[in-house]
Amino acid sequence: MPIDETDPVPADPSAPHVEAHLPPGVTRGEGTLRAFRKVLANTLVANVTSSYLWFALTFWAYLETRSVMATAIIGGGYMLFTAVLGTFFGTLVDRHRKKQVMVASSTVTLLAYAASGGLWLLLGEERLADWGSAWFWLFTGVILVGGVVESLRNIALSTTVTLLVPEDGRDKANGLVGTVQGVSFMITSVFSGLSVGLLGMGWTLAIAIVLTGVALLHLVPVTIPELDPDPEEGGPRIDVRGAISAITAVPGLVALILFTTFNNLVNGVYIALMDPYGLTLFSVEAWGIVLGVTGLGFVVGGGLVAKLGLGSDPVRTLLLVNLGIAVLGMTFTLREWAWLYVLGIFVFMAIIPMAESAEQTILQRVVPYRTQGRVFGFAQSVELAASPLSAFLIGPVAEFALIPYMESAEGRDTWRWLLGDGDARGIALVFLAAGAIMFVTVLLALASAPYRRLSSAYAAAPPQQLETSGATD
Repeated sequence: MPIDETDPVPADPSAPHVEAHLPPGVTRGEGTLRAFRKVLANTLVANVTSSYLWFALTFWAYLETRSVMATAIIGGGYMLFTAVLGTFFGTLVDRHRKKQVMVASSTVTLLAYAASGGLWLLLGEERLADWGSAWFWLFTGVILVGGVVESLRNIALSTTVTLLVPEDGRDKANGLVGTVQGVSFMITSVFSGLSVGLLGMGWTLAIAIVLTGVALLHLVPVTIPELDPDPEEGGPRIDVRGAISAITAVPGLVALILFTTFNNLVNGVYIALMDPYGLTLFSVEAWGIVLGVTGLGFVVGGGLVAKLGLGSDPVRTLLLVNLGIAVLGMTFTLREWAWLYVLGIFVFMAIIPMAESAEQTILQRVVPYRTQGRVFGFAQSVELAASPLSAFLIGPVAEFALIPYMESAEGRDTWRWLLGDGDARGIALVFLAAGAIMFVTVLLALASAPYRRLSSAYAAAPPQQLETSGATD
């Protein structure tokens, strides 16, 4: 049934209003953990495919256009559509079985990638590579659709962790999710660069289509033990009110989402400019290898969380790791040294799984299971909406203002003492400013009352009770 003022979402996640249950006779334990591992393995296959093509598209677009604005629009467009559709995706996750959601996501992604392959065969690379033409944007837009719909799986996976993993192992399970994402990033960043550089975009598309089909076939026999959720007939397709009710019921949770939203505004700068900066220092083949090697940071960070957990206060952990990201942003491009940039990216990627695992673990504990899809989707919508805004803004600002300024005698003389010399000092200035802004924001958050309230809410929340009464192992 729809959520309204007469059906508030209690702050107690274990309250009997939770309607999603495991099947009779099933409790969270070794059996459900095996199901979780199968889902995680399938996610690895899907993420490898989606990341492979998305990285390749970004590399190809920059090499063909040599335009920072083009890559900023592509990256920002992905974030924008993911943000716009987040709450809708979350509502789908809450109202359907997780397996059905994942299969539908993979099917749409396969159709989108196949359509992009058809455009390549019909029009050819020369017409598609002109970023001033409608065909370029249609081609990238179709690939974008496949990538955005693939993000639906991530929301479903977050709720699946709550369903299948016992409370005391959930933070470590989120660490495994981060590790899988890191492995897929590491693999695809290497092969995307090599694929574009050695095979070309056409063969890259063909490989992505085949791998997407393999991922879908692998998913079909995977079983997730879950009863049908309440269809909530009459409820809205995009249940914003239900998500907001669940969020406002938890003290400090609104502040956490706002904090992450602001940080994503800053992170949009990195999204827009990291590849252009790297491609200034390296060839496309070498840059792909660099991303693959630094992608080990994801594996290291996720592995540490999977082994050690997040401590007793994931809220504090989340803020501290963001403080580390801010320091990195201010330092990893102070000089145009390849080793400094590579080291900075490695540490940055090691920290990211810790931040994401912390946020996931907080939401999985304090938000009722039946509304978690909507909350994860709404949080994704609000948080990611900031990234395309900054990506769209920083692309033209960097290309037409900061980069020319830093290439001028005045710019070099003014900033040489801090940023040194090089071909990408304009981008380095943007990174420095973004990191400084994030640093101040995290310090303010650590001193705030909402931080203390959310930490207390997390500590006081009892475990999610999802098993049916009387169920046995």
